[in-house]
Amino acid sequence: MHTRIVVDGDSCPVKAEIAETARRFGIKVLMVSSYDHVLRESEGVEVVQVDRSQQSADLYIANHIASGDIVVTQDYGLAALALAKSCKTMSPRGDIYHPGNIDYLLERRHYQAKARRGGRHSKGPKPFTDEDRTHFTEVLLKLLRDLQENR
Repeated sequence: MHTRIVVDGDSCPVKAEIAETARRFGIKVLMVSSYDHVLRESEGVEVVQVDRSQQSADLYIANHIASGDIVVTQDYGLAALALAKSCKTMSPRGDIYHPGNIDYLLERRHYQAKARRGGRHSKGPKPFTDEDRTHFTEVLLKLLRDLQENR
């Protein structure tokens, strides 16, 4: 099984950390984004650009991931699809998605969207911090070490 890190790259604030950490482990990275975002390929990092429709990156990722991949996304729907394909999934803040929490997250997203349609306003996500960046890197390192030890 060849592990690869697949990144929903449009709004991912930890692309550099992913590339650096993956290089340390000799793992390839696939970053997927719309043409609206300019991403550059680098050593070990392949970039795929898709059209700018709302779900294009998610659909591309869902159709190109395989068991054993690590998927980094903020999208709970894509995370659920990745889990169904036996991928490890995590958010750019370092939160691990797993079968025990994904249904709750999807349900919460549904109710929040319903409330917004009904005129309620939410605050949105809290600002991304250096602590979030550090936490993400620590979680990714632990995940890659665990995978390496269990080969």
